Amino acid sequence: MNYNEALAYINDKDKYGSRLGLDSIGTLLGYLENPHKNLKCIHVAGTNGKGSTSAYIAQMLRTAGYRVGLYTSPYLESFTERIQINNLDIPKEDLAKITELVKMASDKMVENGIEHPTTFEIVTAIAFVYFREQDVDYVVLEVGLGGRYDSTNIIQTSLASVITTIDYDHTEILGNTLSEIAYQKAGIIKENGLVILYPQNSEAEVRILQVAEEKNARVVKVPMDGIDITSQTYLESVFNFKINQFDFENIKISMIGKYQIYNAVTAITTIIELEKLGVLNISEKELKEGLLKTKWKGRLEVIKKNPIFLIDGAHNLQGITQLVEAIKLFPYKRLILGVAVLKDKDFSHMIEKISLLADEVVATEVNMPRKLDANILANEVSKHNRNVHIEKDIKRAILKTFELSNSEDMIVFCGSLYLIGEVRTIINLL
Repeated sequence: MNYNEALAYINDKDKYGSRLGLDSIGTLLGYLENPHKNLKCIHVAGTNGKGSTSAYIAQMLRTAGYRVGLYTSPYLESFTERIQINNLDIPKEDLAKITELVKMASDKMVENGIEHPTTFEIVTAIAFVYFREQDVDYVVLEVGLGGRYDSTNIIQTSLASVITTIDYDHTEILGNTLSEIAYQKAGIIKENGLVILYPQNSEAEVRILQVAEEKNARVVKVPMDGIDITSQTYLESVFNFKINQFDFENIKISMIGKYQIYNAVTAITTIIELEKLGVLNISEKELKEGLLKTKWKGRLEVIKKNPIFLIDGAHNLQGITQLVEAIKLFPYKRLILGVAVLKDKDFSHMIEKISLLADEVVATEVNMPRKLDANILANEVSKHNRNVHIEKDIKRAILKTFELSNSEDMIVFCGSLYLIGEVRTIINLL
């Protein structure tokens, strides 16, 4: 099996479907000699911020000299982005080799009358096998969807269960209330484990604390009152942070927006608590250096200048609200917005929030079945902004935003991770 054959097998979604639950992934990993069982995992769940928080944790550990596996989803440009060790994507030849092993195990399941694993189960198994083969020191494991029945939750223990911000998303699967959604996210909490909890809406927090109590887990709330922001620009943020006996001054991060400061302190809290337990050793210098080095593609990322061209993966109301706040940090004359969303999102509120900020809006579409038709999107935009244009093709939408802008303006593409992945690839080819 070569790389392209591996991708074709992995991405055969129509054949393998989608489902939540741990029985299938457990069986699959059993056929693969349970590669997950000896991994030291830091498990991260949440609606927003889990990718950035995972990246911060992984980079701090790497800077301290550890060999760190990072498993995330989805990818922006290359599938191999999802499985990394020390910032390097899984090599294509390794992906092909391990995929063949996983396929053999999956075929055995089918031969024994067991349903074929799903795409996400297959990818999760590939990641576990790769991390075991490469003998990593730690794995930072980002939940795919929810937590309780997500394939990553097959791990029986974790060094820490990190829960970032919780908001309404995937309500058709996770529930219609914050309490129901929080219950699913809290499913990653382990018996007698450690929980790092980003401050939540009271409804969500009560539910998480209930689950933690049932599991006899220790909860550490991220001390947001310990943050003192000294500077925020579109280039970097500088802040001080007090936690326990530690008083960190002049912490710098290059990821943009106040919410990235909150993600950073969530990651710092995780590292400090694990250090207290004697699980790892990291100096203040290494911690700060790791934070500053952390990058996360597609999250408030400037990919071009003159005009400023910003992409952001905000795809729900909370993410769009954070994007709106971050945009205020940039110097620009006019804002040209490119947007595409999925039809199963709460797009009406998202569009209202972001389109009011724009001088011109270009409505486009992502290349997948769940896309919202650009005409419907444009109609929604027109309720709040008259200057709306329709370009269903993403490349044409990009060219339209350049046509509408000059060097003093700012172009922003947002609304879907699938959109900005394509935008990033196209811009790099222009």
